Amino acid sequence: MDVSHHFLPEVKAQYEAQPYPARDPAHEGRRLLQTWLDDLPMVNHYCFAGRQTFRDHFRVLVAGGGTGDATIFLAEQLKGTDARIVHLDISQASLTIARERARVRGLDNIEWIGDSLLNLPRLALEPFDYINCCGVLHHLADPNAGLEALRAVLKPDGSIALMLYARAGRTGVYQMQELLRMVNDGESDLERKIANTRQILDSLPASNWFRRAEDLYHDHRQGDAGLVDLLLHPQDRAYSVDELFDWLARDADGNGHGLHLQFTDVQRGRAPYLPHMVLGVKPPDILRALRQLPRRRQYAIAELLGGSITMHVLYATSSPASTAPYGHAEYIPFFFHEPLDGETAARVFGSGRGQPFLLHHQHSGVALTVNPGRYGPQILRLIDGRRSFGEIFERFRRDWHGKAQAPDDSALFADFSETYDTLNTIERLLLRHPSADPASAGR
Repeated sequence: MDVSHHFLPEVKAQYEAQPYPARDPAHEGRRLLQTWLDDLPMVNHYCFAGRQTFRDHFRVLVAGGGTGDATIFLAEQLKGTDARIVHLDISQASLTIARERARVRGLDNIEWIGDSLLNLPRLALEPFDYINCCGVLHHLADPNAGLEALRAVLKPDGSIALMLYARAGRTGVYQMQELLRMVNDGESDLERKIANTRQILDSLPASNWFRRAEDLYHDHRQGDAGLVDLLLHPQDRAYSVDELFDWLARDADGNGHGLHLQFTDVQRGRAPYLPHMVLGVKPPDILRALRQLPRRRQYAIAELLGGSITMHVLYATSSPASTAPYGHAEYIPFFFHEPLDGETAARVFGSGRGQPFLLHHQHSGVALTVNPGRYGPQILRLIDGRRSFGEIFERFRRDWHGKAQAPDDSALFADFSETYDTLNTIERLLLRHPSADPASAGR
């Protein structure tokens, strides 16, 4: 199949000239770069209902893997298992950097392929359990052709991690791209385009929309490769929440791929997609009605309310049952993404002495009023990453001193639900099934 019409030769040329993101393999001995979607505990919770062992020949594809951040992070986590990772990219310059990074780390669980993801269906690869495709589809002339190529090599119960540009949060970027196309009109030399761009950036008035929202964008400060990728890319489009649901899930006419979408913004989880978390501690009266709207409509409203989502980061799965279910006694809750233990969490959620309290979460930026329930702090105190909810509840009842009969599991799940939803929404409390590899509960 001829795929040349699906991507511009200029796109390939850009990544040959400016491999992205810029990485020096010599730095691999100093640190491991983590990619948000590819943390195995997150993958397990949202893609495999908390039951994945990451053994039994688990297969990963990093499609459009660039210089290797996701590939290296996944390969390090899966080291010592029989899992295999395929890294695919059209840029030989990027592949060279990624392979050298793996060599420095001594990773031998990666296969390297220099090709377009559009050619995946004819490469005769064994199907994959998990596909990472971040920052790629929006650079194709036909993004849907790219998605269909990925689905062609995905197992029926497999999952895809996607990052696609968000329109509202990148408003200033697209105005700058349009400006720079005018400024660089007739200029074919990439170095001259970069020089012109830097001079324009240094001279921007405070009223410029890109300048006003510059705290949302970082790549142009990370060297020439980042600047080119952000502001000089020859092929770049973005999506609203509604457009993603129409394309990846279903539109009003029943068209679309029928996938279940689980959004998780970096460090913030679903918080920027929920009006009650975006509006903070002094919400308008209409918030009560907004919280009753369907999930898709809430997400679309919150995206426009906050204006800070520059990338839609999500898991796409065949079924909502791919997410670990809350309300099952056999599941094990565990804290994640920052140093947090049951005692600390209990102290925070108990600060209101059983009444709703104001939660300020520094890492995610979330500030909202939370009702911890009657028993939330006591339950949090018993979470240690080893006990199941059933074991936690049994211990809770063993220590019960109330005059009335101790609450049963269903009552405790109901009481703890708002606390769980709050912490799970910002990805600080996840679940795994006891059959899963304990490594899926964190490093």
